Amino acid sequence: MNAFVRWCKFNAVGALGMVFQLAVLAVVNRLAPGRYLAATAVAIELTLLHNFIWHLRYTWRDRIKAGTVLGKLVRFHLSNGLVSMVGNLGLMRLLVQVARVPVLQANGVAILVCSMVNFWLGQNWAFATYTQPSGASEMWDIRDHATTGVRGLPPLRQK
Repeated sequence: MNAFVRWCKFNAVGALGMVFQLAVLAVVNRLAPGRYLAATAVAIELTLLHNFIWHLRYTWRDRIKAGTVLGKLVRFHLSNGLVSMVGNLGLMRLLVQVARVPVLQANGVAILVCSMVNFWLGQNWAFATYTQPSGASEMWDIRDHATTGVRGLPPLRQK
């Protein structure tokens, strides 16, 4: 699948995820007023799981057999999850406390800012294709990346 089509699919899932995240944030923020950072973290985690399922079955469905679902979920959380959590929480603090932007609008801005980095990480790491070495186990992709790196990303640890 070409990158533009995949980018469009990624953004469709992202739009669904954004609505989902804002709805969860609105509910949690209403249940725990004044705790917008905790509410944001809960909304992000639930949205990560929501988006992972959609990306697995829709955006990167042609790569569903490349590696294990657990491996993809771990990479998705380490990449998109980290970018989303750090980016959203940092921008929320800045936009809500400093710029006095309302919580839901601030979160919408934070989601959009993080989306470009998240697509690149999804395309090149979380859902990347791998060539499985002969005789390797089903979990080879996680262990292999830990020592060799993937598509320009540095290794997670040295041999």
